[in-house]
Amino acid sequence: MTAITLDPTDRALLRLLQRDATLTNKELAYKLNKSPATIHERVRRLKEQGYITRIVAIVDRKKIDKTLIAISHVLLKEHTAKTLGEFERSVAQFDEVMECYQMTGSFDFILKIATTNMEEYHLFLRHKLAVLPNIVTVQSYFILSETKSDTAYPI
Repeated sequence: MTAITLDPTDRALLRLLQRDATLTNKELAYKLNKSPATIHERVRRLKEQGYITRIVAIVDRKKIDKTLIAISHVLLKEHTAKTLGEFERSVAQFDEVMECYQMTGSFDFILKIATTNMEEYHLFLRHKLAVLPNIVTVQSYFILSETKSDTAYPI
């Protein structure tokens, strides 16, 4: 799919929706000085073209007792398309894995893992992650405090 050039209204619309996706078409129209029908059509087109991939609620992880966050670096033995794909499919199935990135550098993947406590993380590591084939090492770092966490991209 070829990307279209976003006009200033599309950009402003995406900025607003990234901050608050609960805004109605009427509210968006008022903020952007457009008609609700125009906003409805633009949002539909942005979804259709893949600019808006999903609408979600961002939950406070502390309120659901996911207070231990680990950033884990994973090194694999082999780097064939098959083994990389198998690893990605496996970790995508784990509820504890919030994010997975294939990387350049000393490690192959970085995982963001959310658990309730160190014991839960230990069980995840021992019984889910470490039993996957092809893993050489997992090096984990634990978040002490969060200075910034944003989901909105600059547009």
